Amino acid sequence: MPKIEIHDISNYALNRVSLEVNDRELMVILGPSGAGKTTLLNAVAGLTEYEGSILFDGAPVDNLKPHERNIGYVPQDLALFNHLNVRENIAFGLKMRGLSEAEIFERVDNVMEMLNIKHLADRYPLKLSGGEQQRVAIARAIVLEPKVLLMDEPFNNLDTSLRKRLRMELKMLQRKLNLTTIFVTHDLIEAEELADRVAVMVKGRIECVGTFDEVLYNNADPAVREVLGNPNVLSCNGFKLVHEGLAEVKCGKLRLLVPYDGGAIIGVSIPPEKIVLTKGELGFKGKFNLFKGVIKDVIEEDVMYKIRVEIEGLEVQCLRSKSDPQFTFKAGESVYVKIPIKYVRVLTATE
Repeated sequence: MPKIEIHDISNYALNRVSLEVNDRELMVILGPSGAGKTTLLNAVAGLTEYEGSILFDGAPVDNLKPHERNIGYVPQDLALFNHLNVRENIAFGLKMRGLSEAEIFERVDNVMEMLNIKHLADRYPLKLSGGEQQRVAIARAIVLEPKVLLMDEPFNNLDTSLRKRLRMELKMLQRKLNLTTIFVTHDLIEAEELADRVAVMVKGRIECVGTFDEVLYNNADPAVREVLGNPNVLSCNGFKLVHEGLAEVKCGKLRLLVPYDGGAIIGVSIPPEKIVLTKGELGFKGKFNLFKGVIKDVIEEDVMYKIRVEIEGLEVQCLRSKSDPQFTFKAGESVYVKIPIKYVRVLTATE
Protein backbone atom coordinates (compact mmCIF):
# COMPACT_ATOMS: atom_id res chain seq x y z
CA MET A 1 0.00 0.00 0.00
CA PRO A 2 1.27 3.47 -0.81
CA LYS A 3 2.93 6.20 1.14
CA ILE A 4 0.86 9.40 0.82
CA GLU A 5 2.60 12.74 0.43
CA ILE A 6 0.51 15.91 0.67
CA HIS A 7 2.40 19.05 -0.37
CA ASP A 8 1.12 22.61 0.15
CA ILE A 9 -2.54 21.83 -0.47
CA SER A 10 -4.75 24.93 -0.46
CA ASN A 11 -8.35 25.75 -1.35
CA TYR A 12 -11.36 27.44 0.23
CA ALA A 13 -10.82 25.55 3.53
CA LEU A 14 -7.16 24.45 3.51
CA ASN A 15 -4.11 26.64 4.04
CA ARG A 16 -0.94 25.10 2.59
CA VAL A 17 -1.43 21.71 4.25
CA SER A 18 1.52 19.35 4.10
CA LEU A 19 1.51 15.86 5.58
CA GLU A 20 3.14 12.48 5.00
CA VAL A 21 1.30 9.25 5.78
CA ASN A 22 3.57 6.23 5.79
CA ASP A 23 2.89 2.96 4.01
CA ARG A 24 0.40 0.87 6.06
CA GLU A 25 0.06 3.62 8.67
CA LEU A 26 -3.19 4.60 10.38
CA MET A 27 -3.02 8.38 10.55
CA VAL A 28 -5.69 10.18 12.59
CA ILE A 29 -6.55 13.78 11.69
CA LEU A 30 -7.76 15.34 14.94
CA GLY A 31 -9.45 18.72 15.10
CA PRO A 32 -12.61 20.68 15.91
CA SER A 33 -15.57 21.14 13.57
CA GLY A 34 -14.70 23.50 10.73
CA ALA A 35 -10.97 22.76 10.87
CA GLY A 36 -10.91 21.45 7.29
CA LYS A 37 -10.59 17.73 8.09
CA THR A 38 -13.28 16.53 5.66
CA THR A 39 -12.03 18.87 2.95
CA LEU A 40 -8.56 17.36 3.29
CA LEU A 41 -10.00 13.85 2.86
CA ASN A 42 -11.94 15.04 -0.19
CA ALA A 43 -8.75 16.48 -1.67
CA VAL A 44 -6.92 13.16 -1.22
CA ALA A 45 -9.90 11.39 -2.79
CA GLY A 46 -10.04 13.84 -5.72
CA LEU A 47 -13.54 15.02 -4.79
CA THR A 48 -12.68 18.71 -4.45
CA GLU A 49 -10.40 21.12 -6.29
CA TYR A 50 -7.13 22.21 -4.74
CA GLU A 51 -3.78 23.76 -5.44
CA GLY A 52 -0.63 21.88 -4.51
CA SER A 53 0.24 18.24 -5.05
CA ILE A 54 -0.68 14.81 -3.68
CA LEU A 55 1.51 11.79 -4.39
CA PHE A 56 1.01 8.06 -3.86
CA ASP A 57 4.38 6.28 -3.65
CA GLY A 58 6.04 9.27 -5.27
CA ALA A 59 3.63 9.46 -8.23
CA PRO A 60 1.35 12.55 -8.50
CA VAL A 61 -2.38 11.76 -8.52
CA ASP A 62 -3.58 15.35 -8.98
CA ASN A 63 -4.82 14.77 -12.53
CA LEU A 64 -6.51 11.45 -11.73
CA LYS A 65 -10.26 11.22 -11.32
CA PRO A 66 -11.56 9.84 -7.99
CA HIS A 67 -12.14 6.30 -9.29
CA GLU A 68 -8.65 6.27 -10.81
CA ARG A 69 -7.01 6.92 -7.43
CA ASN A 70 -8.17 3.52 -6.10
CA ILE A 71 -9.43 4.83 -2.78
CA GLY A 72 -11.98 3.39 -0.37
CA TYR A 73 -14.03 6.13 1.32
CA VAL A 74 -16.35 5.82 4.32
CA PRO A 75 -18.17 9.19 4.66
CA GLN A 76 -19.67 10.48 7.88
CA ASP A 77 -23.24 9.88 6.71
CA LEU A 78 -22.24 6.42 5.31
CA ALA A 79 -24.26 7.14 2.12
CA LEU A 80 -25.74 3.64 1.89
CA PHE A 81 -28.36 3.11 -0.81
CA ASN A 82 -31.64 2.42 0.98
CA HIS A 83 -33.21 0.79 -2.10
CA LEU A 84 -30.41 -1.80 -2.29
CA ASN A 85 -29.87 -4.66 0.14
CA VAL A 86 -26.56 -5.24 1.92
CA ARG A 87 -25.09 -7.47 -0.78
CA GLU A 88 -26.10 -5.01 -3.50
CA ASN A 89 -24.69 -2.05 -1.57
CA ILE A 90 -21.33 -3.75 -1.17
CA ALA A 91 -21.29 -4.89 -4.80
CA PHE A 92 -22.19 -1.49 -6.24
CA GLY A 93 -18.65 -0.21 -6.84
CA LEU A 94 -17.53 -3.52 -8.32
CA LYS A 95 -20.39 -3.42 -10.82
CA MET A 96 -19.38 0.11 -11.82
CA ARG A 97 -15.92 -1.28 -12.57
CA GLY A 98 -17.39 -3.93 -14.85
CA LEU A 99 -16.28 -7.04 -12.97
CA SER A 100 -17.92 -10.36 -13.78
CA GLU A 101 -20.85 -11.56 -11.69
CA ALA A 102 -18.82 -14.53 -10.42
CA GLU A 103 -15.94 -12.33 -9.23
CA ILE A 104 -18.32 -9.82 -7.66
CA PHE A 105 -20.12 -12.58 -5.78
CA GLU A 106 -16.87 -14.07 -4.48
CA ARG A 107 -15.37 -10.75 -3.36
CA VAL A 108 -18.58 -9.59 -1.68
CA ASP A 109 -18.93 -12.94 0.10
CA ASN A 110 -15.34 -12.75 1.33
CA VAL A 111 -15.67 -9.24 2.73
CA MET A 112 -19.01 -9.99 4.40
CA GLU A 113 -17.38 -13.00 6.05
CA MET A 114 -14.47 -10.84 7.18
CA LEU A 115 -16.81 -8.30 8.82
CA ASN A 116 -19.25 -10.89 10.16
CA ILE A 117 -22.24 -9.51 8.25
CA LYS A 118 -22.96 -12.41 5.89
CA HIS A 119 -26.24 -13.09 7.68
CA LEU A 120 -27.37 -9.57 6.75
CA ALA A 121 -26.89 -10.00 2.99
CA ASP A 122 -30.58 -9.68 2.08
CA ARG A 123 -31.51 -6.92 4.54
CA TYR A 124 -31.95 -3.26 3.63
CA PRO A 125 -30.06 -0.42 5.37
CA LEU A 126 -33.12 0.94 7.19
CA LYS A 127 -33.55 -2.46 8.86
CA LEU A 128 -29.98 -2.46 10.21
CA SER A 129 -28.64 -1.23 13.53
CA GLY A 130 -26.10 1.60 13.59
CA GLY A 131 -23.20 -0.79 14.07
CA GLU A 132 -24.40 -3.02 11.23
CA GLN A 133 -24.67 -0.02 8.91
CA GLN A 134 -21.08 0.95 9.80
CA ARG A 135 -19.81 -2.52 8.92
CA VAL A 136 -21.64 -2.45 5.59
CA ALA A 137 -20.12 0.94 4.74
CA ILE A 138 -16.63 -0.34 5.61
CA ALA A 139 -17.26 -3.51 3.57
CA ARG A 140 -18.32 -1.45 0.56
CA ALA A 141 -15.08 0.54 0.81
CA ILE A 142 -12.62 -2.36 1.24
CA VAL A 143 -14.26 -4.73 -1.27
CA LEU A 144 -12.72 -2.48 -3.94
CA GLU A 145 -9.28 -3.57 -2.66
CA PRO A 146 -8.21 0.07 -2.41
CA LYS A 147 -4.68 1.38 -2.01
CA VAL A 148 -5.89 3.93 0.54
CA LEU A 149 -8.77 3.92 3.03
CA LEU A 150 -10.31 7.27 4.05
CA MET A 151 -12.76 7.46 6.97
CA ASP A 152 -14.65 10.61 7.97
CA GLU A 153 -15.87 10.33 11.60
CA PRO A 154 -17.71 7.08 10.78
CA PHE A 155 -18.56 6.18 14.39
CA ASN A 156 -19.96 9.56 15.42
CA ASN A 157 -23.58 8.61 16.03
CA LEU A 158 -23.00 5.39 17.95
CA ASP A 159 -23.06 4.75 21.70
CA THR A 160 -19.78 4.57 23.61
CA SER A 161 -19.48 0.80 23.98
CA LEU A 162 -20.28 0.13 20.32
CA ARG A 163 -17.79 2.78 19.20
CA LYS A 164 -15.07 1.14 21.25
CA ARG A 165 -15.82 -2.30 19.78
CA LEU A 166 -15.86 -0.98 16.23
CA ARG A 167 -12.56 0.86 16.79
CA MET A 168 -10.96 -2.41 17.87
CA GLU A 169 -12.40 -4.21 14.84
CA LEU A 170 -11.22 -1.46 12.49
CA LYS A 171 -7.69 -1.52 13.92
CA MET A 172 -7.45 -5.30 13.44
CA LEU A 173 -8.88 -5.07 9.92
CA GLN A 174 -6.50 -2.28 8.94
CA ARG A 175 -3.54 -4.33 10.16
CA LYS A 176 -4.77 -7.48 8.42
CA LEU A 177 -5.23 -5.75 5.07
CA ASN A 178 -2.12 -3.51 5.42
CA LEU A 179 -4.19 -0.49 4.40
CA THR A 180 -2.71 2.99 4.45
CA THR A 181 -5.52 4.78 6.29
CA ILE A 182 -6.49 8.36 7.12
CA PHE A 183 -9.15 8.59 9.82
CA VAL A 184 -10.80 11.91 10.72
CA THR A 185 -12.20 12.59 14.19
CA HIS A 186 -12.68 15.23 16.88
CA ASP A 187 -12.72 12.57 19.60
CA LEU A 188 -9.59 12.28 21.76
CA ILE A 189 -10.30 8.71 22.86
CA GLU A 190 -10.77 7.66 19.25
CA ALA A 191 -7.47 9.28 18.28
CA GLU A 192 -5.61 7.66 21.17
CA GLU A 193 -6.96 4.16 20.53
CA LEU A 194 -6.61 4.13 16.75
CA ALA A 195 -3.66 6.26 15.71
CA ASP A 196 -0.17 5.20 14.81
CA ARG A 197 0.33 8.96 14.58
CA VAL A 198 -1.92 11.98 15.04
CA ALA A 199 -2.04 15.19 12.99
CA VAL A 200 -3.77 18.04 14.83
CA MET A 201 -5.63 20.35 12.47
CA VAL A 202 -6.84 23.87 13.32
CA LYS A 203 -8.35 26.43 10.93
CA GLY A 204 -7.21 24.71 7.77
CA ARG A 205 -3.65 24.02 8.91
CA ILE A 206 -1.78 21.02 10.30
CA GLU A 207 -0.33 22.35 13.55
CA CYS A 208 1.62 19.31 14.74
CA VAL A 209 2.19 15.63 13.95
CA GLY A 210 3.40 12.81 16.20
CA THR A 211 2.34 9.87 18.30
CA PHE A 212 -0.56 10.60 20.61
CA ASP A 213 1.79 10.90 23.58
CA GLU A 214 4.18 13.18 21.73
CA VAL A 215 1.33 15.50 20.82
CA LEU A 216 -0.23 15.35 24.29
CA TYR A 217 2.87 15.82 26.42
CA ASN A 218 5.24 17.90 24.30
CA ASN A 219 3.12 20.63 22.75
CA ALA A 220 2.73 24.10 24.24
CA ASP A 221 0.77 25.62 21.32
CA PRO A 222 -2.48 27.03 22.81
CA ALA A 223 -4.51 26.07 19.74
CA VAL A 224 -3.29 22.48 19.94
CA ARG A 225 -3.83 22.35 23.71
CA GLU A 226 -7.42 23.46 23.18
CA VAL A 227 -8.03 20.63 20.70
CA LEU A 228 -6.59 18.24 23.29
CA GLY A 229 -8.93 19.56 25.97
CA ASN A 230 -6.22 21.57 27.78
CA PRO A 231 -5.16 18.62 29.94
CA ASN A 232 -3.09 19.06 33.07
CA VAL A 233 0.31 17.62 32.17
CA LEU A 234 2.61 16.85 35.11
CA SER A 235 6.19 15.56 34.97
CA CYS A 236 6.94 12.73 37.39
CA ASN A 237 10.22 12.17 39.22
CA GLY A 238 9.61 8.69 40.58
CA PHE A 239 7.03 5.96 41.05
CA LYS A 240 6.43 2.69 42.87
CA LEU A 241 4.10 -0.24 42.30
CA VAL A 242 1.49 -0.45 45.07
CA HIS A 243 -0.78 -3.15 43.64
CA GLU A 244 -1.26 -4.99 40.38
CA GLY A 245 -2.43 -2.37 37.89
CA LEU A 246 -1.80 0.50 40.31
CA ALA A 247 1.21 2.72 41.01
CA GLU A 248 2.03 5.76 43.09
CA VAL A 249 3.85 8.52 41.24
CA LYS A 250 5.76 11.50 42.57
CA CYS A 251 5.13 14.78 40.79
CA GLY A 252 7.16 17.18 42.86
CA LYS A 253 5.64 16.91 46.34
CA LEU A 254 2.40 15.45 44.99
CA ARG A 255 1.82 11.71 45.48
CA LEU A 256 -0.77 10.42 43.03
CA LEU A 257 -2.23 6.94 42.49
CA VAL A 258 -2.45 6.09 38.79
CA PRO A 259 -3.28 3.11 36.55
CA TYR A 260 -0.16 1.09 35.80
CA ASP A 261 0.51 -1.26 32.90
CA GLY A 262 4.30 -1.48 32.99
CA GLY A 263 7.23 0.73 32.09
CA ALA A 264 8.89 3.67 33.84
CA ILE A 265 6.34 6.43 34.45
CA ILE A 266 7.72 9.85 33.50
CA GLY A 267 4.53 11.92 33.27
CA VAL A 268 0.77 12.01 33.77
CA SER A 269 -2.09 13.93 32.20
CA ILE A 270 -5.38 14.72 33.91
CA PRO A 271 -8.46 16.07 32.07
CA PRO A 272 -9.57 19.29 33.80
CA GLU A 273 -13.26 18.39 33.52
CA LYS A 274 -12.68 15.19 35.53
CA ILE A 275 -11.19 16.89 38.60
CA VAL A 276 -13.73 17.25 41.42
CA LEU A 277 -13.75 20.25 43.76
CA THR A 278 -15.59 20.54 47.06
CA LYS A 279 -15.39 22.65 50.18
CA GLY A 280 -15.52 19.57 52.41
CA GLU A 281 -14.12 16.06 52.21
CA LEU A 282 -17.41 14.42 53.14
CA GLY A 283 -19.18 12.55 50.37
CA PHE A 284 -16.09 10.83 48.97
CA LYS A 285 -16.07 7.05 49.35
CA GLY A 286 -12.29 6.94 49.70
CA LYS A 287 -9.46 9.36 50.33
CA PHE A 288 -7.32 8.14 47.44
CA ASN A 289 -6.10 11.10 45.39
CA LEU A 290 -7.89 13.51 47.70
CA PHE A 291 -5.89 16.67 48.45
CA LYS A 292 -6.33 20.02 50.16
CA GLY A 293 -5.73 22.97 47.88
CA VAL A 294 -6.17 26.71 47.46
CA ILE A 295 -7.99 28.39 44.58
CA LYS A 296 -5.62 30.75 42.78
CA ASP A 297 -8.01 32.09 40.17
CA VAL A 298 -11.51 31.68 38.71
CA ILE A 299 -11.94 32.64 35.05
CA GLU A 300 -15.43 32.95 33.57
CA GLU A 301 -15.84 31.78 29.97
CA ASP A 302 -18.85 31.19 27.69
CA VAL A 303 -20.34 28.14 29.42
CA MET A 304 -17.61 27.14 31.85
CA TYR A 305 -15.59 28.34 34.80
CA LYS A 306 -11.85 27.66 34.63
CA ILE A 307 -10.44 27.27 38.12
CA ARG A 308 -6.72 27.22 38.87
CA VAL A 309 -5.97 25.34 42.07
CA GLU A 310 -2.67 24.87 43.87
CA ILE A 311 -2.09 21.48 45.52
CA GLU A 312 1.21 20.41 47.06
CA GLY A 313 3.03 23.22 45.27
CA LEU A 314 1.62 22.33 41.83
CA GLU A 315 -1.09 24.10 39.87
CA VAL A 316 -3.89 22.20 38.15
CA GLN A 317 -6.78 23.53 36.13
CA CYS A 318 -10.37 22.40 36.71
CA LEU A 319 -13.53 23.04 34.72
CA ARG A 320 -17.03 23.53 36.09
CA SER A 321 -20.22 24.32 34.22
CA LYS A 322 -21.70 27.78 34.69
CA SER A 323 -25.08 26.10 35.03
CA ASP A 324 -23.94 24.33 38.22
CA PRO A 325 -26.01 25.86 41.06
CA GLN A 326 -23.48 24.58 43.61
CA PHE A 327 -20.64 26.68 42.21
CA THR A 328 -19.63 29.26 44.81
CA PHE A 329 -15.82 29.07 44.64
CA LYS A 330 -13.69 32.21 44.89
CA ALA A 331 -9.97 32.95 44.62
CA GLY A 332 -8.15 32.44 47.92
CA GLU A 333 -10.57 29.81 49.26
CA SER A 334 -9.41 26.42 50.55
CA VAL A 335 -10.91 23.42 48.77
CA TYR A 336 -10.63 19.66 48.56
CA VAL A 337 -9.47 18.30 45.22
CA LYS A 338 -10.35 14.78 44.09
CA ILE A 339 -8.53 13.27 41.09
CA PRO A 340 -10.27 10.02 40.06
CA ILE A 341 -7.70 7.32 39.30
CA LYS A 342 -9.51 6.03 36.22
CA TYR A 343 -9.15 9.35 34.39
CA VAL A 344 -5.40 9.73 34.90
CA ARG A 345 -3.31 8.84 31.85
CA VAL A 346 0.34 7.91 32.28
CA LEU A 347 3.30 8.40 29.99
CA THR A 348 6.04 5.81 30.27
CA ALA A 349 9.59 5.84 29.01
CA THR A 350 8.89 2.71 26.96
CA GLU A 351 6.22 4.46 24.83
